[in-house]
Amino acid sequence: MKPIVSIILPTYNESENLPIAAERISQSLSDFKHEIIVVDDDSPDHTWQVAENLKRRIPQLKVVRRLSGKGLSSAVLTGMGIAEGDLFVVMDSDLQHDEQILPEMIRSLNDRGNDLCLGTRYTKGGSTGKWSLVRVLVSRFGNTLARWILRQDVSDPMSGYFGIKKDLYSEVKNNINPRGFKILLEFLARGSKDLKVEEIPYTFRTRIHGETKLDNSVLRNFLVALLDIRYGKWISPTFLLYALVGATGIIVNLGGFLVGEFLGFPDLNTGISYAGTISGSVLLGIELSVLSNFLFNNYFTFYERRFQSWNAAKGFLIFHSVSLFSLVLQLGCYQFLTKVVFSNDSHSLSISVKLLCDFLSIGASLISNYFLNSNLTWTKATRK
Repeated sequence: MKPIVSIILPTYNESENLPIAAERISQSLSDFKHEIIVVDDDSPDHTWQVAENLKRRIPQLKVVRRLSGKGLSSAVLTGMGIAEGDLFVVMDSDLQHDEQILPEMIRSLNDRGNDLCLGTRYTKGGSTGKWSLVRVLVSRFGNTLARWILRQDVSDPMSGYFGIKKDLYSEVKNNINPRGFKILLEFLARGSKDLKVEEIPYTFRTRIHGETKLDNSVLRNFLVALLDIRYGKWISPTFLLYALVGATGIIVNLGGFLVGEFLGFPDLNTGISYAGTISGSVLLGIELSVLSNFLFNNYFTFYERRFQSWNAAKGFLIFHSVSLFSLVLQLGCYQFLTKVVFSNDSHSLSISVKLLCDFLSIGASLISNYFLNSNLTWTKATRK
């Protein structure tokens, strides 16, 4: 008989938690025809093998072992692609999601006609459990930012515990980014504006076995996901991150200049008659901004391709060379625009025209800088 609901469990190194989670899910759904689909990304601890052995006790369990195309969102989509139920529920197998609300999620979709329901930690009756204050504040900030970008009035758009109708999946599956940070964000953003959503409160549990999958890339991946959802049709979200880092570099540049002036950095003689001297404070500001831009881009913009350990020094030298080229390009563009394109023999250029020329020059430098660094400094080869 066809199942009513398909539970999708993306797993990676959850061999100790999965047997407990699968048993609890089966018990909670004993009154419903269901299937449990484990999608494992070839876990080193052989979670996929543990899942295969579980099929003896839980015959409604299916196992997919993925050897390529890894990632949380793509694992969920893989599970949905083979699911037979009319309702899909996505949850973690680490025991932090409360399986006891599963029947209520089914009733939300089946009986109350909602397109999507989500387990929430932030409405009455919900709780983050034993989270630290810092983690709660970071989570709430992320949810607030996600609501602003998505324009969806839900309290917990960052939840990894949600249910959807198969019809909604079929409607939006071709528009979903399989490398997204949170698959729920994709469904909330890609679904129709009149999407019917219900939130079901639950208490987030503390992990007992294994280690959390959260790492330093979480913030970066979160921002990339939101930027891709909001602006991905027009511009690369990675480029937007690169531009954001560049904006911070301006602040560092100005700060370095002020420090140099305060410390009395001398002017440096270039030895070139028409160049004269160069302010030491200006050079300090430029060097500090180049260094900060490299560090932020290495550990933020290009996190997956980042230089590690002593290779970072090599990466910095390449980045510095690209930055010098872009500086020359910016100066050349400015000279060309002011001396050729907007040249006026009758009088000098107005400040507004000069500002426009400078803006266009910075834009040309930024684009070339991004292109060169994407394809030269941070190639797709992993840096060790």
